Order: sequence, then structure tokens, then C-alpha cells
Amino acid sequence: MTHNTTLQVASAAALAVIGFFLINPTHLWMPSMAHEAMLAGAAVVFGALAIFVFAEKRVDERDEVHRTTAGHAAFFTGGGILLIAIIAEGLYGMPDPWLVGALVAMVCAKVLTRLYVTHYR
Repeated sequence: MTHNTTLQVASAAALAVIGFFLINPTHLWMPSMAHEAMLAGAAVVFGALAIFVFAEKRVDERDEVHRTTAGHAAFFTGGGILLIAIIAEGLYGMPDPWLVGALVAMVCAKVLTRLYVTHYR
């Protein structure tokens, strides 16, 4: 693995661990407000690193296909999770507007990017 790939994997793993402790699904511990704020801050930092800082560089056509496949998998996973969350919250009342907004933003970004690439590249 390259250095950049190792950093991406490490930041994703750190984000997953921090997210687990932030959500605290097993209720094994009762964090104070300061601990929750530190975990939320760490999640923001590692999330920003994973999303914005570790830029990917194109190498060749095979690399482009791998990146496209990873992008498709991420989009379908994120969209599927948002749909499940919207349906689950809809069954119990009003869905969270952030869930709906995130799904709409994902779909609009996909469509607008597709239009841009089709017409301007």
C-alpha cells in the first residue's frame, strides 16, 4: 500500500472507532458532556481528513475504474442507509429533516456532476 492509502485506511478506522464510542450503542459507559464534545470534535477532524484532505490522484485507466467503483459503492451505501433511516423514522413519526436533506443533496450532486461531465468534458 502507498503512504496515502495507509493514511486513508487509518483515518477511516479511527473515524469508525470514534463514531462507535460517540454513538455508544451498548451503553457500556456514561460519558460526561466534555467527553461527548471531545468525541464529536475528533469525529469531525477525522471525517474532514477522510473526506477533504486525502486527495486521490489518477494514475491510469484501471485506477480510474477502481475509484469509480468505490464511489458507486459509497453512494449506494450512503443512499441506502439514508432511505432506511427515513423509512424507519417515518414509521414512528416525522423523519429528521437532516436525513431527507442529505439524501436530496447526494442525489442532486450525482445528477449535476453527471450533467457537467457529459456536457463540459
